Amino acid sequence: MKQNFNLRTVNVTRYILPLREGGSLPALADADDGFKYVLKFRGAGQREKALISEFLGGEIARLLGLKVPELVFANLDPAFGRSEGDEEIQDLLKGSQGLNIALHFLSGAINYDPLAMSIDPLLASKIVWLDMLITNVDRTFRNTNMLMWNRELWLIDHGAAFLFHHSWTNWEKNAKSAFPIIKNHVLMPQATQLDEVNEEFKTLLNPEIFQELVSALPEEWLLAGGDSDDINEIRNVYSDFLSLRLSYSDQFTKEAQDARTALI
Repeated sequence: MKQNFNLRTVNVTRYILPLREGGSLPALADADDGFKYVLKFRGAGQREKALISEFLGGEIARLLGLKVPELVFANLDPAFGRSEGDEEIQDLLKGSQGLNIALHFLSGAINYDPLAMSIDPLLASKIVWLDMLITNVDRTFRNTNMLMWNRELWLIDHGAAFLFHHSWTNWEKNAKSAFPIIKNHVLMPQATQLDEVNEEFKTLLNPEIFQELVSALPEEWLLAGGDSDDINEIRNVYSDFLSLRLSYSDQFTKEAQDARTALI
């Protein structure tokens, strides 16, 4: 069945405050649809590549039935932020004019605390498998990137995933390679059902879905990295990476199993 990955687009109307626990200075902001969002800026850190990772990681997680706050494209007007007193923030806003990405703000959510909160082994296994697929380095004890909201676990911040796109020419090698950093995953001790999850998730994803997903990425983000001036080539690399990575899911599942065994 054809998927719809066309996100809503909102216009940012008010910068409320920076969320300084994020290295890329995300911010809480109001939009013209009346909702609050956690705004990720194209002018920060890894620039548009972090937004690409956020989009792909979040929407793949949603496809797999995991809970992710709604993602939207967030437009920043050139005039926005001129009255901002903080020079660092003003520079960030100036460098982020145009299309950014934002997550619906989950009011009252609290950070997942691995020492105080227990997670179902099946859910833990699903999240570990997802992070192996998208090569997400940033779901550790130090920075779990998960929230508890309405007694459910929600995934946030996939901007550090897809390591391959920082060294564009090695995407095939990265798709096939081991991912040893998975040993640091915060949910690894609870991930006892990786084999079952692997069998289920292999049936939910396929190259056609990846192509549809990648086709929804904004062209301006993809071209901004300067990896190629051929937009179709760039889209094909992302979809081919995901398809090849999926074909190696038995291997990366075993890798996660071995990493978990080493922890016990």
